Amino acid sequence: MYVFDRYVLRNLAMATGFIAVTLAAIVFLTQSLRFLELVIESGASGTSFWLLAFLALPRFLEIILPIALLAGIIFIYNRMTIDSELVAIKAAGYSPMQLARPALMLAGVITLLLWSITMWVTPASLSSMQHLRQVIKTQFSALLFREGVFNQAGSGLTVYMRARTSEGELRGLMIHDTRNPEVNPSTIMAKRGVIVAQPEGEQVLVFDGSRQEYDRKKGTLHRLNFERYTIDLPASDPVRARWREPEERTIFELVNPAPNDEARADPKARYEFIVEIHRRIAAPLIALAYTFMACACLLTGPLERRGQGKKIAFAIASAVTLQALFLMTFSLARDSVIGLPLMYLLVTAPCFMALFFLSGSGEKFRRRVLYQQGKT
Repeated sequence: MYVFDRYVLRNLAMATGFIAVTLAAIVFLTQSLRFLELVIESGASGTSFWLLAFLALPRFLEIILPIALLAGIIFIYNRMTIDSELVAIKAAGYSPMQLARPALMLAGVITLLLWSITMWVTPASLSSMQHLRQVIKTQFSALLFREGVFNQAGSGLTVYMRARTSEGELRGLMIHDTRNPEVNPSTIMAKRGVIVAQPEGEQVLVFDGSRQEYDRKKGTLHRLNFERYTIDLPASDPVRARWREPEERTIFELVNPAPNDEARADPKARYEFIVEIHRRIAAPLIALAYTFMACACLLTGPLERRGQGKKIAFAIASAVTLQALFLMTFSLARDSVIGLPLMYLLVTAPCFMALFFLSGSGEKFRRRVLYQQGKT
């Protein structure tokens, strides 16, 4: 018995892990495109881009892991049916519940992992991601120059650029500086330039141009040609503290907000916290529901060596329906208290129904139904 459990559990874990990594890589690539434009236009480092992309990934594990588990169960048990492994094990006296035990053990581990992710990892990563995005937008707000228009980079500094290359180089620059009233206004024109970040602040480094300065007292215009010139940009504004959304708070912060938190005095915010707490408790149970439904579909009734296409299709359709209904009940819970018990009902009812069919009572019920159909 234990040899069979280890064998199936090892195969299920390998299949689930491979599918989860593949799905996570796809999600990582698609989500990273959201931050690519921000990082390129702001001139932020490549480290910021990769950090933003990785911080956005944990919140998708809540969906990726149950799907990977469902796909792994369907693949392994269907392969074992085609190879007649399940037929031999079932002939040796194994019940459907015993056959499903390795999958249920893996589902229990993944459910615990999902609870830890939804309770702490995801909110911490979301909060860090939003803070980093705010830092980039604030720190490099003066650098987000648009092409073909006169950009106001602080008080008294106007920047015009004809185009920006894919490497981040600025072409066709004209910079008019009137920031210091005690210094004559100047206009700088250059063929190209780049934005660089220095410890003392951001600068525009321009090449192959000229600097024209108008002397108000003498009424003369001075011109200086240069190969390289540096213009300091105004310092960025400090990052402002913002109100964090419920999904950005850990379970402890939702249960017991800080004494100075605005949510303590706002009934609407408190209710949003309650809904988020129940969602984090109920959502990981979807992995168990998927497992029970898939095992009930694949391990009960006759086993077909040619494949179990109808059973697989029914298991997938049931999982998709369950996920859609859970999202609907979560949306309902945000507007009405009725949605809270419905979330728990949706993730637990399939487990009890599947448990009945996997047990001996379910097998007797199935045979009784088939006998009645045969008589008619």
